[in-house]
Amino acid sequence: MKIKPVKNSRLAEVDYTNLGFGDYFSDHMVTCEFSDGAWGEPSIVPFSSIELSPAALALHYGQTVFEGLKAFRGTVDHKVRLFRVDRNAARITVSCTRLCIPAPDESLVIESIKQLVMLDQDWAPSRRGEALYVRPVLIATEPHLAVRPASQYRLLIFTSPVCEYFAQAKSPLYLKAEERYTRAPHGGTGYAKTASNYSVTLRPMNDSVEDGFDQILWLDGQEHRYVEEAGQMNMFFRLGDSVVTPDLSGTILPGVTRESVLTLLADMGVTATERRLSMDELFQAQNEGELYEAFGAGTASVVVPIGRIRYQDDDLCFPEDQPGNLCPKLYDMILGIQHGELEDRHSWMIALE
Repeated sequence: MKIKPVKNSRLAEVDYTNLGFGDYFSDHMVTCEFSDGAWGEPSIVPFSSIELSPAALALHYGQTVFEGLKAFRGTVDHKVRLFRVDRNAARITVSCTRLCIPAPDESLVIESIKQLVMLDQDWAPSRRGEALYVRPVLIATEPHLAVRPASQYRLLIFTSPVCEYFAQAKSPLYLKAEERYTRAPHGGTGYAKTASNYSVTLRPMNDSVEDGFDQILWLDGQEHRYVEEAGQMNMFFRLGDSVVTPDLSGTILPGVTRESVLTLLADMGVTATERRLSMDELFQAQNEGELYEAFGAGTASVVVPIGRIRYQDDDLCFPEDQPGNLCPKLYDMILGIQHGELEDRHSWMIALE
């Protein structure tokens, strides 16, 4: 892979005592172009603005997909490790297929990410829970106004040192179950990681924050009764002795952290079920004393506890710090694996030498 290194690093500009999420961008980025029916060779160049025609199809018709994953610095050996990069590369393929974008070979994506992170590994934070966030994005660059798939695309990959997404949260999150707006209907793009899935969430999320909530709990698009996602997280509920998470019905993003949580629950001997889950069932469980815990899981947030959920002028309430709560255990297990503190039994990590 061709590499054009920066002459002067911007690393000294980063305030690692106050990182934020997505405030800084590392020195380099990967760029790779698709034209004449094939992807070219990727290269690594200094991070910079890109030139794009005002008529680029991505700007008009949203033909773009992206991903988000993290690299972590070991707390003991200080090695930098990528977490489940193969699953994110596979999801790029799924998203591209839905958006009529010719997917780059997954091995090309994985190798590009590895080379980029190795080059900029000094940017990876050292504090537990912080990470070097990796953002691949594919855009349709062909200038045209017809509503059709483009013939030219560009893959960009860049990185950003970040703190935990909810690092400023002082208590478990308070969610508003959204009944007016819909994130993704059946037959739509809910399972793909594309820009339009996020732009439609901005109005209701902004409204909910102004009303005193931390995040939106998305319900199904047809009846607004069944749980789907919370903001950019997959949802889990502990009902009695088991855990329930909404099944992947095509409207929910198949989260990599979600998949990891299900695997770890199985390791712990906890029964976990993927199925439809209505708000009515949750309120009934609360009335029967069987509703113990709720938490969200995602790449940015890892695993975070939910304190309350407002639905139709009533609240579901989840007691804090109950004995047997799974959220703190899962959080420590995932971070322990990511930072090289615990055995990587499922070979999720790739150490970059």
